Amino acid sequence: MTRKLIITTLTASFGGLLFGFETAVINGALPFITQFFSLTDAMKGATVSAALVGCIVGALAAGRPADRFGRRTLLRVLALLFLISAIGTGFAANIQAFIIFRFIGGIAVGGASVISPMYISEISPAEYRGRLTVSFQLAVVVGILFAFFTDYLLINTGENNWRYMMLSMGLPAIVFYVLLFFIDRSPRWLIKEGKREEAIEVFKHLNPEADSEKLVEEIQKTIDKKAVQKFSVLFKKDYSKLLIIGIAVGMFNQFTGINIIMYYATDIFRSAGFSTDSAIGQTVLIGLVNLIFTILAMRLIDKIGRRKLLLTGTLGMAFFLGLFAYAYLSDAFSSWMLLVSLICFIAFFASSQGAVIWVILSEIFPNNIRARGASAGSFSHWFFNGLTTFLFPVVIGLFSGSKGIGYVFIFYSIMTFLSFFVFKKYLMEMKGKTLESMK
Repeated sequence: MTRKLIITTLTASFGGLLFGFETAVINGALPFITQFFSLTDAMKGATVSAALVGCIVGALAAGRPADRFGRRTLLRVLALLFLISAIGTGFAANIQAFIIFRFIGGIAVGGASVISPMYISEISPAEYRGRLTVSFQLAVVVGILFAFFTDYLLINTGENNWRYMMLSMGLPAIVFYVLLFFIDRSPRWLIKEGKREEAIEVFKHLNPEADSEKLVEEIQKTIDKKAVQKFSVLFKKDYSKLLIIGIAVGMFNQFTGINIIMYYATDIFRSAGFSTDSAIGQTVLIGLVNLIFTILAMRLIDKIGRRKLLLTGTLGMAFFLGLFAYAYLSDAFSSWMLLVSLICFIAFFASSQGAVIWVILSEIFPNNIRARGASAGSFSHWFFNGLTTFLFPVVIGLFSGSKGIGYVFIFYSIMTFLSFFVFKKYLMEMKGKTLESMK
């Protein structure tokens, strides 16, 4: 891999870091926001899920402008939205303003979840594409860890601690925006726009050993101008199966309960008997495990393949989700058993589905519909993310004590086990294949 390829990949992955930071920073801030604004359970759910509604909008809307204006241009817009969200939430005078700026941050996250991994997949040689695209998920994990650690450092900074937590995202947003002026446009987008010579030069910069002109010719053969321009083509027979697979991948990803853990881990640990300080400290530990096993997945994905990683991890996740639920519903387990079960679940998730989902969504769709197909898959991810996040505090409030948490995680365990059979039957393997093999 060339230095240029690595730098370009890391820059695009910064969208993942902000994705992780924006979605996770609310975890440590939420108890203080709840107290500051005197939120009910329903308002707490609305405050957290406001960003997720934005994610749905951002993911669904990203495909068309990405095809029209290019991946790099849209990433610059998203970087500015991250900055606006950080400033707006940090200085919010009331909960309504806070929710509006969380929504804007969500649009940025939803857009980044589509554009960043897609851009990376379009610049990457086939033999490195898996691990390079996983760098986006690695950046998400690093962003989550930074958010958890930032929350922990700022917890004792006074009654405005939650404001400092939200404002802290501003610095990486500025860095991301500046770095985007030092990378090239996607060569595959350039080819769709008829900029053949510029695409050849980009490929030469990124991978000098490849035959750039031959690669450009192969890509040109797969592009149908009419298909690129029409949204309705997604529902035609040739593409509808891929669309359904993409939507299923996004849905089942959320039915693991991963983002319930990322958003509500502090509340979950507090309900299990940990103090607030200790609960936030446990989230840092979760973030570290997430990081370590994402790095493991990055090393394995191009060796053993996306499908095998996903299937193995899915079985492990289903087991530990079930164990976690049983621990909540039984008096036989201590609060530390809950923590161990959760950490084991995170390890299986990070080394499989957490790493694989964005790779799958960025590469299963052919050139003609990649932006719109990835947008649909990401929309599914964020739609079910928003739905489950909003319902979680409402559902657990229907049961006495902490039993509701146990019942919710039983549901996640069953759905994760079911997803194993769906993935096994319908998911194809893209290890070592070029993006043009998807026609």
